[in-house]
Amino acid sequence: MDLELAGKTALVSGSYRGTGLIIAKRLAEEGVRVLVHGLQAGQAEAAIEEIGTGEPVTGDITTDDGAAALVDACPRPVDVLINNYGTADAGSWEESNTDAWLDSYQKNVLSAQRLIRRLLPEMRTLGWGRIINLGTIGSTRPNSRMPQYYAAKGALATMTISLAKETAGTGIGVNLVSPGLILTPEVQAAYLERGVKKGWGKTWEEIEPHVAKDIPLGRIVRREEVADLIAFLASPLANGIHGQNIRVDGGALDILT
Repeated sequence: MDLELAGKTALVSGSYRGTGLIIAKRLAEEGVRVLVHGLQAGQAEAAIEEIGTGEPVTGDITTDDGAAALVDACPRPVDVLINNYGTADAGSWEESNTDAWLDSYQKNVLSAQRLIRRLLPEMRTLGWGRIINLGTIGSTRPNSRMPQYYAAKGALATMTISLAKETAGTGIGVNLVSPGLILTPEVQAAYLERGVKKGWGKTWEEIEPHVAKDIPLGRIVRREEVADLIAFLASPLANGIHGQNIRVDGGALDILT
């Protein structure tokens, strides 16, 4: 299927690693001019060497100055903004102090808001654009752990709906993608270690069914599946999808990220 994305320019925040890197790669496969973002010098360049394509841009989007530097470095216009960057730092109700809560809000909410505020006027002028925020199923079904993270992602979800209302009738599509547990190298390594200790087996093929026992799909969602959805939502084919919170969790019942 031709997603009609060839020739568009996309900025994928935090695409120097993890799921963001896979999203950048998937968009590039559709002919998108992908701006691969790193927070520090050298991160984006290393990612481009890994995926074989893209243009590096750098800026610490947890600060106003860093976000401004990043946007200034981007070739224009930016047609698609994927707010992928965010962190799920460990925490608890007793251990996470005010600074931890503020830090989570900076990383998971304001990092996206800073880029949106700077790129939205140009999208309005163009009369077309896409803004896709990366959330989590925990924004509506939070766990007791990491309360500062889930609260921040909840704010991101609310912000997305507000933005969708703001951009109504402008040609700018706004949506939130909320993955459940995603199979990243870090997740796989952690569950392999846990699975061996619990006697589930020694290989991922043996251990994954135990990890995914509450997921109707029978396995953990792959990063490529998240990237496929985002590529579609970024395309003109998704003109009819706006203001939605789309879960990618394999029908998960009790598994939270």
